Amino acid sequence: MNPESNPDQQASASHWERETLERLVTANLDEQRAARRWRIGFRLFWAVLFLAGLWYSFHHSKATTSNNPTSHTALIEIKGDIDSESSANAEWIMDSMRQAFEDEGAQAVVLLINSPGGSPVQAGMINDEIRRLKALHKKPVYAVVEETCASAAYYIAVAADQIYVDKASIVGSIGVLMDGFGFTGLMDKLGVERRLMTAGENKGFLDPFSSQTKFQRAHAQNLLDQIHQQFIKVVREGRGSRLKETPEMFSGLFWSGQQAIELGLADSYGTLDSVARDVVKAEDIVDYTRQDNVAERLAKRFGAAMGEAMVKTSLSLMPRLR
Repeated sequence: MNPESNPDQQASASHWERETLERLVTANLDEQRAARRWRIGFRLFWAVLFLAGLWYSFHHSKATTSNNPTSHTALIEIKGDIDSESSANAEWIMDSMRQAFEDEGAQAVVLLINSPGGSPVQAGMINDEIRRLKALHKKPVYAVVEETCASAAYYIAVAADQIYVDKASIVGSIGVLMDGFGFTGLMDKLGVERRLMTAGENKGFLDPFSSQTKFQRAHAQNLLDQIHQQFIKVVREGRGSRLKETPEMFSGLFWSGQQAIELGLADSYGTLDSVARDVVKAEDIVDYTRQDNVAERLAKRFGAAMGEAMVKTSLSLMPRLR
């Protein structure tokens, strides 16, 4: 049939096409509006959650020192590696300690320790702050060891008035280490050349692909020996006459809780509950340990996202060669 001979059918087909196109456009616009509403709602949800987390974090930190007027034992946990990037970092632990010491209801502070060690700098900062707060507030501090209290963790523990352990706890490791790998022999066998350029003849002496000179080894050893002596001094000051020194005590060896008591590295057996009940005489335990709360996690994610966006923006502004 010739289309020109049937104008009604032609008009009907054109009308149908127009209606179909309009429906498609309308559906697409509705879908875009819905997606936009979801994005706005999602962003508002995270903004509200972020603000609520900040509010909770602020009010919780303020309430910690004022909402516990009754006598109690203040608890601060030190768990995992002692490091500026971990939850067992000096800033968080010292902040928790200050809140615990300032609370009039806290009769004593208990450090519940389960850590293999970590940074001597972080441990030294915490040790200094414990001694300062003890002198300022006249409150006792007790360290309670769970599985492990070694190296930097023991550096912290010796600032306590008493150290309590389990008979099978691991205690000690009074030493310092610096470790790494050297691949120079392997590179020679593979025929690989290391091209390292430095300003300063010793700038790259910890580079695993470069040989180490006798001077560099001696310098590193002198550094370790100096930090080791600082560690020993802190242990002697903290433990005093209770310490029964042996040639192996400061060699980096570690001992069981039972041996630690015999050597004067610890005082007695005890748990968190027994120390609160029998030593502090305040069975109620209030946890002052600072935690990575929702607001801080969101802030970290937000900060990471903003940082990535800024990097991408700065890179887009830089001249590039194709």
